[in-house]
Amino acid sequence: MTHADEPEDTTASADPIVRPGSLLVAATTLLDPTFRRTVVYVIEHNEGGSLGVVLNRPSEQPVHSVLPNWAPLAAHPSTLYSGGPVKDDSALCLATVRPGVDASMMEGVRRIHGRVVLVDLSAEPELIAPMVTGLRFFVGYSGWTLGQLDGELDNDDWLVISALPEDVVSPPQRDMWAAVLRRQPLPLAMLATHPIDVERN
Repeated sequence: MTHADEPEDTTASADPIVRPGSLLVAATTLLDPTFRRTVVYVIEHNEGGSLGVVLNRPSEQPVHSVLPNWAPLAAHPSTLYSGGPVKDDSALCLATVRPGVDASMMEGVRRIHGRVVLVDLSAEPELIAPMVTGLRFFVGYSGWTLGQLDGELDNDDWLVISALPEDVVSPPQRDMWAAVLRRQPLPLAMLATHPIDVERN
């Protein structure tokens, strides 16, 4: 559980172990358009499989068109993100709680890791608002059955990196995939220079 005096994560680094709060960063060899150059935040990883959301695929659909009561709390930009190909008719929400807030004492949220929580969208937004610094809304999610993600990791499809709390609500960057890699130590950071379209180089 999160406690008010728990030290805040201030660094992120490569970590071969997948756990809630990990980032799965698509390897340069992963060319499937569903996940090419994606950054996936892992919400669950257990004996039932793995579940996460793609952090760097904003859509054109505004949050207020689907979740009008929650739209005022959305981090900029207030658009829905495509969390992945599974159940793209459902929505889920991640948030970062304010430093010093004990997430275990909050109703309507489930702690994932550090200051990052999963928000119950049936909760009252006005109860959540004072406790969080930002919310991000996702349509659909990315899922793996038991052993499936392990197989992809064995195939070197993903790099496993620990997340920073602000990753889940950061505004769209020109290339979040490259930005996450760039903050890693060498030689991993060198992958950030990999061209988007290899055929043009």
